[in-house]
Amino acid sequence: MSEFFGNYVAPADLLKGKIILVTGAGDGIGKTAAKTFAAHGASIILLGRTTAKLEMVYDEIESSGGPQPAIFPMDLNGARIEDFDNLAEAVEREFGRLDGLLHNASLLGQRTPIANYHFSTWQQVMQVNVNAAFGLTKTLLPLLEKSEAGSVIFTSSSVGLKGRAYWGAYSVSKFATEGLMQVLADELEGVSNIRVNSLNPGATRTAMRASAYPAENPQSVVPAERIMPTYLYLMGDDSRGQNGKHFSAQKR
Repeated sequence: MSEFFGNYVAPADLLKGKIILVTGAGDGIGKTAAKTFAAHGASIILLGRTTAKLEMVYDEIESSGGPQPAIFPMDLNGARIEDFDNLAEAVEREFGRLDGLLHNASLLGQRTPIANYHFSTWQQVMQVNVNAAFGLTKTLLPLLEKSEAGSVIFTSSSVGLKGRAYWGAYSVSKFATEGLMQVLADELEGVSNIRVNSLNPGATRTAMRASAYPAENPQSVVPAERIMPTYLYLMGDDSRGQNGKHFSAQKR
């Protein structure tokens, strides 16, 4: 069962004073989410693999009057637990806590039958989409526990609820993402101020979408700005009490 809050209207100061980390923040949905969260008052930690892209987002947030963000370059494909520990130490040193974590970074991998799938590509997709999300979450949980109402959002997909031919590791990784979300949410239910949910952005005008559907007219797909109401709802305090649920940013 999918929850829909795409018509949510966020107060201007919804995220004022909150510290939120966004992975894959240099482009696409992650970039838009980071800028949107900042516009509603949050201090954003921009995590991504390309420093130049993160610096551009940093500049855009600053020029629009948002709180000063922070940059933490990291290639999740090669990340080890030591990298996650270093990140947690930096966040604690700089901010003292973490109020929100948006797992946005994902690899698409190949669109090909399982019989033809490259093992190395499979491993990369699982590393970025599942293993890194686990490592980041596990390492940052103590900082999220310091928040009055911490929120963790895992990025899901329709192919993570029902498998479809040729979606390979991406589909399987999103099934795993749903499982990780549900297990963690159940563990924290009633014993923590942290809530954990998954969010399917739906068809959105991004580079990943263009790669998956090269013949599609990009103008037929909604821009990332249009799906932000659900992201704001889940990251803000209006979603306290929502835990272990799957949300859709667009009506199906």
